[in-house]
Amino acid sequence: MNLAAFSVKNYQFTLVVFAMMVALGVTSYLSIPKAEDPQFPIPIYPVVAVYPGAGPEDLEELVVRPLEDEISELDDIKTIRSSVDDGVAVVRVEFEAGVDTDKKYEEVLRSVSLVRPELPEGLYSLDVNRVNSANVAIAQLALVSENAPYRILSDEADRLERLVEAVPGVRRAETHAAPEREVRVSVDLDKLAALRLPVGALMGAIQGGNVSVPGGSVELGPRRLNLRTTGTYASLDELGATVVAQNGPAVVRVRDVATVAWGYEDATYTGRFNGHRAVFVTVQQKEGQTIFAVRDGVEGALAEFERALPNNIKLERGFDQAVNVERRLAGLATDFGIAILLVLLTLLPLGLRASLIVMISIPLSLAMGVAILDFAGFSINQLSIVGFVIALGLLVDDSIVVVENIERHLRDGYSRTEAAIRGTQGIAVAVVGCTAALVFAFLPMLFLPGGAGDYIRSLPAAVIATILASLLVSLTIVPFLASRMLKPHASAEGNVFLRALNRGIHGTYGRVLHVALARPKTTALLALALFAGSLALVPGIGFSLFPKAGIPQFMIDVRTPEGSSLAETDRAARFVEAALRATPEVRAYFTNVGAGNPQVYYNVQSAGERANEGALFVQLHAYSPATTPAALDRLRARLAGYPNAKIEVREFENGPPIDAPVAIRLLGDDLDTLRALAARTEAILKATPGTIYVNNPVRLAKTDLEVVIDRDKAGLYGVPVAEAARAVRLGVAGLGAGRFRDVDGDEYPIQVRLPGAGKPTADALGRIFVTGAAGAQVPLRQISHVGFYGQPPTIERYNKERAVTVTAFVQTGYNTDQVTTAALAKLDALAFPAGTRYVAAGEIESREESFGGLGTAIIVAVFTILAILVLEFRTFKSTLIVASVIPLGIVGGLVALALTGYTLSFTSIIGFVALIGIEIKTSILLVDYTNALRSEGMETRAAIERAGEVRFVPIVLTTLTALGGLLPLALQNSSLYSPIAVVIIGGLISSTVLARLVTPVMYRLLAPEVEMKAAA
Repeated sequence: MNLAAFSVKNYQFTLVVFAMMVALGVTSYLSIPKAEDPQFPIPIYPVVAVYPGAGPEDLEELVVRPLEDEISELDDIKTIRSSVDDGVAVVRVEFEAGVDTDKKYEEVLRSVSLVRPELPEGLYSLDVNRVNSANVAIAQLALVSENAPYRILSDEADRLERLVEAVPGVRRAETHAAPEREVRVSVDLDKLAALRLPVGALMGAIQGGNVSVPGGSVELGPRRLNLRTTGTYASLDELGATVVAQNGPAVVRVRDVATVAWGYEDATYTGRFNGHRAVFVTVQQKEGQTIFAVRDGVEGALAEFERALPNNIKLERGFDQAVNVERRLAGLATDFGIAILLVLLTLLPLGLRASLIVMISIPLSLAMGVAILDFAGFSINQLSIVGFVIALGLLVDDSIVVVENIERHLRDGYSRTEAAIRGTQGIAVAVVGCTAALVFAFLPMLFLPGGAGDYIRSLPAAVIATILASLLVSLTIVPFLASRMLKPHASAEGNVFLRALNRGIHGTYGRVLHVALARPKTTALLALALFAGSLALVPGIGFSLFPKAGIPQFMIDVRTPEGSSLAETDRAARFVEAALRATPEVRAYFTNVGAGNPQVYYNVQSAGERANEGALFVQLHAYSPATTPAALDRLRARLAGYPNAKIEVREFENGPPIDAPVAIRLLGDDLDTLRALAARTEAILKATPGTIYVNNPVRLAKTDLEVVIDRDKAGLYGVPVAEAARAVRLGVAGLGAGRFRDVDGDEYPIQVRLPGAGKPTADALGRIFVTGAAGAQVPLRQISHVGFYGQPPTIERYNKERAVTVTAFVQTGYNTDQVTTAALAKLDALAFPAGTRYVAAGEIESREESFGGLGTAIIVAVFTILAILVLEFRTFKSTLIVASVIPLGIVGGLVALALTGYTLSFTSIIGFVALIGIEIKTSILLVDYTNALRSEGMETRAAIERAGEVRFVPIVLTTLTALGGLLPLALQNSSLYSPIAVVIIGGLISSTVLARLVTPVMYRLLAPEVEMKAAA
């Protein structure tokens, strides 16, 4: 290893190269994309079909089944999930991870195009959408006014959209909770009846008078000019002047039988901010952008927008994702400062100068790590930040080991240059082996499959990049600095701190090691028993998938009974608002009535518009792991008392999207059987301790009104059945008659309807007249009767089978895995009818997929590390001795989880994978030095004891710095970060204490053959 000698002797080159790397690191940090969560392609494509007036069963048969049959022929499909409601069906196609998302989108488009001719002609729309983690709103704004007309609010929202979308880095701005303006033609049926005109004549006149047909082209001299016939309406007066029919010498115009005016579509979605009437504007960021730069640009646009805002409208900045990112980066800066301080304290035995050298390696390695991460196409997000924090506790290990060895050579009498070169060369192979073991412990996590792998990938990338950078620093810049900064010690035994540490090691560890080596088999058996005993803790620790996000935002879902009006849902939402106003932790909230909140978190999709659903997006002043969960529990208890709605307080969670932590999917063909099974499953979940918010989507049948036309009576009056259906539509919802384009080029629907404001009631049916023979107006009630009919509220399908998914959330303090296991045990005791079955969905289904990939990663990591050890030591015995440390770290990791209350989650398993590499590093140092001493002729036991005491100093120092770097992470009580740190800290403590005895004992039992060095 001549790299150290080259770096020391050519220090000018070394300085230039590392100055360049630092400059690249700083530049990369300023330019690398920064966001709250990783952005990655999601191979999910919802196909949305809208068929107004169609019930779930009709939609299933006429639309969903043909779509599923055609799409299912595509390759690499993972699941096809369909949900069918009144008038709307969504077929959600998910492909296996790793596919070409653009190619699969094109394939789904082709499949839908092929089946489109077979679908009903009345299908209003059929769209193929894409799910993208970048579609999350990074900001949600509110235009608040209690008295400004919605027309003004919508115009201001449009102006705000245009300003924001002009900001570099902004992908899209969208307006929500603003009713669309429409041109309303309110028909006077009495006048139509008097003139004996059918409604169809009015509709035909409006549609026929609103056309623009290209007329071809004509030649005028040497020029060729396009010709068009302009017939579109330029104003509402023109629409009102449209001729409907001739009445003798006079003509009947639209304004003679109807009132033409601006209006709004029926309210289906309303919004409030902090309880005040508002419309919302969300901002989406383009991929590969830095959120702070985008936020600053948007803020400039908002300042310009506010200058022209009317006095009765206020702009509220309710949600800014950049604040969350700033908080996480501030945490990294704090941990960085603590790590620097702890390095200074823990390296006192090496001396102040040695400590400064190691401290310099920290920013150098981080800067290079950021540059590598940026070059590889990753971003700075909460997962990569965790990776950097983990690396803070590990990246100084190589530098500490090298500096300690250089110091030892100085004490042996070598000059600074000789000590720097010989000290680095003597430990270089072991350092490279240690770093390789750590890198290959994290490397398989880069290739984890599925959504969990995509989500977690930037964490191991950050660790690997920083650790590789630290290796390069330790073998180049550290020996160079040592050759310039270190000084020979006054005492050959080092400074006062080192002498005290060595006396302590010799007086305690040396004696215990001597006893352990005297009884090697007993020591090994005791260690094995301790490992076996720790495994008994696993059932009590429990399993989980991804933890809660731990951010100062959460959602409250409001769901009134199926068929409830928008007004009923609004009453429930106002009850929630009152509770939020009484909660001191709440800073602001967005209320959505009739729809879900716009998407603000990567794995929570926005719900579509439904009159019986609402959502409140709540912003807290701050999130505290110690107090926020208790505050949310108090809010849950307060909201549980509302009698006519299900109100659920839901925290955002990390990881891939799931229905709910506990979910039971029932499969079968018969809807009535599935409904009965769903009721029994619902009862089981409610009776299981720890469940909350149990939801059975088919608990209540949906009841609707049906207008039954008496065909005989309709025939007597000369009323076609189609005309009766059109009259009902006119009287209740209105009939579309084209589009009106204003002077600004904006288009609005023209809606023909009966006079009246607000949502129609059932009484409206009594005021509807139908045009009969000779234009006579016949009351609808004379040719029909109204009755009730029941139908399923929704139909769910999973991989082309009918299904019902009953879900539940888990109360604070309960473990999801244990709650799910208890519920499944009760379900197993049920007798399921033939043709039906159940599948455990939710977190347990997602965990099987995620942990399946993680299990492969662990196997690859372990065997790759073993291969590195075999390559380094060239004997299986040495490899086995080094690997014997792995179970000892698992002991401490499990005990630490049990003491802190964390579960065996996806992130804590990552901690165990990292721990394997960290433990191997320390064990390599011990075995490598023992082999070196034996190769010089020292007796085996003497070499073991000597190596144990000499290597104890760097091992203790690297362990203490790792603990110091990880301790702030553990103390944050973050459900995402802390389990990783807790596992590594516990494992390091146990392996440091136990492995310092067990590894020498295993060496004594399995002493490998060592090639003796030739005598000088």
